[in-house]
Amino acid sequence: MLTYDMEKRGRLPRYEYLCRCIQADILAGRLKSGSPLPSKRALAEHLALSVATVENAYAQLVSEGYVLSRPRSGYYVCAAEELPAPPVPPASSAPSALPRSAAEEREGEKRERAWKYDFASNRIDPRYFPFSVWSRLMREVLSYGGEELLRPSPFNGEEALRRAVSDYLLRNRGIAAPPDRIVVGAGTEYLYALLVQLLGRERIYAVEDPAYRKIAQVYRASGARVAPVRLDGQGVRPDLLEKTQATVLHVSPSHHYPTGIVTGFTRRSELLAWAVRRQGYVVEDDYDSEFRLSGKPVQPMQMLDTAGRVVYVNTFSRTLAPSMRISYMVLPEQLMRLFREKLGFYACAVPVFEQLTLAKFIEDGHFERHLGRMRNIYRKKRDEAVRLFAESGYPLEITEEDAGLHFLVRLQTDLPDEEVRRLAAERGVHLAFLSDFMAESDGASHCIVVNYSGL
Repeated sequence: MLTYDMEKRGRLPRYEYLCRCIQADILAGRLKSGSPLPSKRALAEHLALSVATVENAYAQLVSEGYVLSRPRSGYYVCAAEELPAPPVPPASSAPSALPRSAAEEREGEKRERAWKYDFASNRIDPRYFPFSVWSRLMREVLSYGGEELLRPSPFNGEEALRRAVSDYLLRNRGIAAPPDRIVVGAGTEYLYALLVQLLGRERIYAVEDPAYRKIAQVYRASGARVAPVRLDGQGVRPDLLEKTQATVLHVSPSHHYPTGIVTGFTRRSELLAWAVRRQGYVVEDDYDSEFRLSGKPVQPMQMLDTAGRVVYVNTFSRTLAPSMRISYMVLPEQLMRLFREKLGFYACAVPVFEQLTLAKFIEDGHFERHLGRMRNIYRKKRDEAVRLFAESGYPLEITEEDAGLHFLVRLQTDLPDEEVRRLAAERGVHLAFLSDFMAESDGASHCIVVNYSGL
């Protein structure tokens, strides 16, 4: 029976590591031409893997030409003359695992470990998704959609969804956004990448520091240069922004993640003036605005924009479900014209069926009722989490608990963040620190970012 040490796979998925091990044995001649491979179930039991993992590994070997699948018979090593040329350099019998950074180690641990309390995962509670309403609307769309469901979507998304979003923004965020200036996309990361193509890779894109790291990663992966800009109590510091020579600024002024800072009117005006002076743009990421749990919602920065310099971005992944990869952006008029010219050839990556279902969900008032319900649920979770921290007996300070789905806990300790993280992990508690979100950090923020919505 084939035997491999799956603990040596490093950051490779199990199926890929298994595929590489079998591939190496085939190329080294340890698995002879025409010899059968163990059945999927037998190998899964032997290696303590799922059958799906073995099935995926075998499928990859078949697609790469190392293995032949015979119906109702099994999997067999291809004849030597049929095998593809070995990779350069040649694979060894036990592929070495790629080194993992500390961040990757933590990410892998987060995925694989069942935590008693996970304060680090910025997720929502899936138990409250309105399944019954959503399934009924799906049936209605299927019943009455007809041929409309089978045709390609316009490049900027279905008009019904753009119209529903337009009405919602006017009612709830005070944004007058005509449907023809709204672009629907498969998640905010997809939209960020489109913005780089629209605005140009030669620009410097300034991002908040600390910040959600994926934002900078997406911009860099799209070929743009990124400049982190430190914050003060009002948000991005204009003096530091000027030094970057950036012409695009990505901000979340209504509720910054992870600090919770709300950018005030004066600072917003300064940033808009910077955009006009630099002939640049502000990308306003409003992803968490619907979950302000105390006081009135903060008005979007876009409402102050009279020069067409703000791109407003929001998503349904946060308000409905992470798997709901539907986001949208509102472009200024001149950028919308440029988008049609440069990127109008793109097909909208969100299925028509899902767009029309979401449009009905918004039009019929279900979305706003769902938000109201979730605010009440998350408010109770927030209050309970804050109470437990406050009554823990440890010297700490709780801040930024009024908006979004996280708050900050500042510890009075001389221990570095990594040591606190290790001690907490030994007790089944997963922590994230403010230092994790900084471009440069000494690892001693002593400030826990408490994400409570998924608890």
